[in-house]
Amino acid sequence: MSKSSPEDPDGGQANGPVNGSVEPPGRGGGTPTLDEVARVAGVSRATASRAINGGNRVSPAAQAKVDAAVASLGYIPNPAARSLVTRRTDSVALVVPEPDELVFSDPFFLNTLRSVNRVLATRDLQLVLLLAQPGEEERRMLRYLGRSHIDGAIVVSHHRSDQLADHLPALGLPCVFVGRPWTSADQVAYVDTDNLGGGRAATELLVERGCRRIANIAGPTDMAAGFDRLAGWRAAMREAGLEDDLVELGDFTEAGGAAAAAALLERCPDLDGLVVASDLMAAGAMGVLTGAGLRVPEDVAVVGYDDLGVAARTTPPLTTVRNPIGAMAEQAARMLLEQIDDPHAPRGIRVIFPPAVVRRDSA
Repeated sequence: MSKSSPEDPDGGQANGPVNGSVEPPGRGGGTPTLDEVARVAGVSRATASRAINGGNRVSPAAQAKVDAAVASLGYIPNPAARSLVTRRTDSVALVVPEPDELVFSDPFFLNTLRSVNRVLATRDLQLVLLLAQPGEEERRMLRYLGRSHIDGAIVVSHHRSDQLADHLPALGLPCVFVGRPWTSADQVAYVDTDNLGGGRAATELLVERGCRRIANIAGPTDMAAGFDRLAGWRAAMREAGLEDDLVELGDFTEAGGAAAAAALLERCPDLDGLVVASDLMAAGAMGVLTGAGLRVPEDVAVVGYDDLGVAARTTPPLTTVRNPIGAMAEQAARMLLEQIDDPHAPRGIRVIFPPAVVRRDSA
């Protein structure tokens, strides 16, 4: 009567070793296989798979044996097999509903990418960048997200028309927004800064300086940040008893800021203050002011918004409102990981960062 293999401590028949003997691993000189790991560990193939891929129902003793076998053999798990067990892809999407030319030219997005990736790297997770504008591109992206290609999504620079705050929860996908979403704000987690307070603070600084014809270059008002910063400017102007009619809309680009400044000068050649919803637009506006023979800040004081590097390089250096996008993006990434780790984690959490005025020479 032949001897049977010892019992797998987690159930099932083990593949070996018999009587405590261990055969030399990798005898064929090839890449170690899961079967070899199971044989060296003395457990069943199913137990070895669960232990390697993070499944449950593995005893501490069996886990230790499998870990030792993996180390001795130099076994590298198959990512596809691991995904079948854990139902994880080990990847997270950064969703940006903007054209690629804007994403790769604006320091806001570069800082966001860097900060999110810094957090994901601590967990050895892959960052996937998804760019999509409303329409067919967005529908294609949502189909991709709905097919379990990623474990969760962080959404930045979203617009009123994209309705991503409605679509993503409907897919059951863990998600966090950077910036207050227009819809479903009570159903999704988001991180934001007090844009209304920041717009107000920028305007109050110019009022205290003595400016009385203060214009505003606003961001797109279909974005919460653009809408709120403009609302903060209006509130401060009204409280100071000043007219709030000098407004031109921009698009958060330097060219957009220049075009808006030219339009404002044509409407009001004697303006003496300018609040701008982004530093890139402020840089474009300052170029137009200088070209018109106006000195900054002697003739027109200028305050921007962001403080992501552009403000320190303008001439003169730009007074601005700090938008803590690095801290916001890192916080969003940590909140997303909590949702991925715990499917029952609350989804309606919001974290608001305070703005701060950074005083430089332009005001």
